[in-house]
Amino acid sequence: MTATNLTTTGAAPRRRRPGADLVPGLLMIAPAVILLLLFLIGPFVLGIVFSFTNQRLISANPTEFVGLRNYSRLLRVAVLPLEPEIDETSGQPARDEAGNLQYPRTRQFTRDEEQYPQYAGMREWFSVDIGTTRYYLLAGDPTFLRSLVNILYFAVVVVPLQSSVGLALALLINRKLRGVNIFRTIFFSPVVTSMVVISIVWTFIYEKNVGLMNQIVGALTFGQVGPIDWLGDERFAMPSIILMSAWQGVGFQMVLFLAGLQSIPESHYEAASIDGANGWQQFRYITIPGLRNVIVFILITITIAAFQLFTQVFVMTNGGPNDATTTVAFHMVREGFREQDIAYASTIAVVFFLLILAVSMIQRYLTREKEA
Repeated sequence: MTATNLTTTGAAPRRRRPGADLVPGLLMIAPAVILLLLFLIGPFVLGIVFSFTNQRLISANPTEFVGLRNYSRLLRVAVLPLEPEIDETSGQPARDEAGNLQYPRTRQFTRDEEQYPQYAGMREWFSVDIGTTRYYLLAGDPTFLRSLVNILYFAVVVVPLQSSVGLALALLINRKLRGVNIFRTIFFSPVVTSMVVISIVWTFIYEKNVGLMNQIVGALTFGQVGPIDWLGDERFAMPSIILMSAWQGVGFQMVLFLAGLQSIPESHYEAASIDGANGWQQFRYITIPGLRNVIVFILITITIAAFQLFTQVFVMTNGGPNDATTTVAFHMVREGFREQDIAYASTIAVVFFLLILAVSMIQRYLTREKEA
């Protein structure tokens, strides 16, 4: 063996210079980081900044810092107690033709900034009568409070409804039956269909005069009920959207529950059956504990999606009737683009983000796995 060969084969391995992989690594993640900054982090930071200004979508006036004025307008509430007006002739409380007590108008207090500065610029949300005193709840933005109530109502109904139906469908199609894949496709197909398309189709279904829903109700009641204005009546508008939304999204929850069911070992059911456990006991003590992580994930994701309700309202009702279906997301978009008040829309977005974060953390805490 020559000296050259000994030198070559015995040479120490060449060490890489520290930081040699840093530049290629940064170049590989740069596109993702740039997109996140442009479309996620950047708008989020700008939204917080705009909420402290008077920024408008199109305006010749320069943007000014206004502090917490937008937050005061959004979150400000007050209670205005009013006594009945007195009839000057009889000295008794004044009444209208129907015999109802007459009260002063709230505008007398909300427009008098000098005498009643605590009510200035506020609007009436609702009133409650206690005895002869009428209490008005005034708010800086009653539409925002109404939208909060609407999304809470939507979430409280649609989350358990969609979860329970999704679990029932997953249990149904988890059996080894002929043609079960066809049913899986049918149940899942609304999930992959555009929400705009589904909303338009269901608008025709809910049509007052010739809609399929009224035809079904009329046939089942032999013409004694209907026609119902499903989307034009305050009593039925939100329940109609809830029904359509639950139908559209239940397929996704079904697939998640189905994956969870198939991850539970069959031996657990066989052992329970040998011990004499019936179907309900197996469902309660094996299926539900085995689906715990799936249930937590589904509850959190459905709740977040419910609070972000927008497309159905935008297409089907435009927030009506009388703000019965207005949601926070819809109100935010309306203020930002139709009213061109970007600063106030940003304020709504910031408060809405904190609300969803708080609800998600509370929900996660309540569904945590407790130590034995």
